[in-house]
Amino acid sequence: MIDEIDRQILNILQQNARTPNAEIARQVGMAPSAVLERIRKLETRGVIRGYEARIDPEALGLSLLSFVFVRADDASGERTGEALAQIPEVQEVHHIAGEDCYLAKVRVRDAKSLGRLLRERFAGSGTVRSTRTTVVLETLRESAQLPVGVAAVADPVKSIEPVEQEEEVLL
Repeated sequence: MIDEIDRQILNILQQNARTPNAEIARQVGMAPSAVLERIRKLETRGVIRGYEARIDPEALGLSLLSFVFVRADDASGERTGEALAQIPEVQEVHHIAGEDCYLAKVRVRDAKSLGRLLRERFAGSGTVRSTRTTVVLETLRESAQLPVGVAAVADPVKSIEPVEQEEEVLL
């Protein structure tokens, strides 16, 4: 179970995974050794899956972001999903409900690179029946951070404070 201290630690680490243990301890009001123990337990339980650097895609020349809806030929779609997950340009693969089987988040250099990726890697897998691609024009928000505090608002009735309204007086 994740308590309020764990939530605070997770929020701090999501903001900056390089925050020193002593600083986390100061912010949550605990001893550094106790915080370290909590972080290790969160890692062991798989709550914290890992740490990674977030790199600016533009700095690597990967300026085209797109989402590709994929329909698979294989009955379960398992082989298709596994094949998509192995493509380096594919950042995310989601098995979805609906007409399509998968949704893939893809980053490439340009439209020509995207076309080549779809023809050679997606269609080349042998199990992709069709794709539909949506190209992103502008990203307004992109984050891997999770709303850690959401579970604290499990009972919406208790979490919503009544708003007092003034009566309108008509003259």
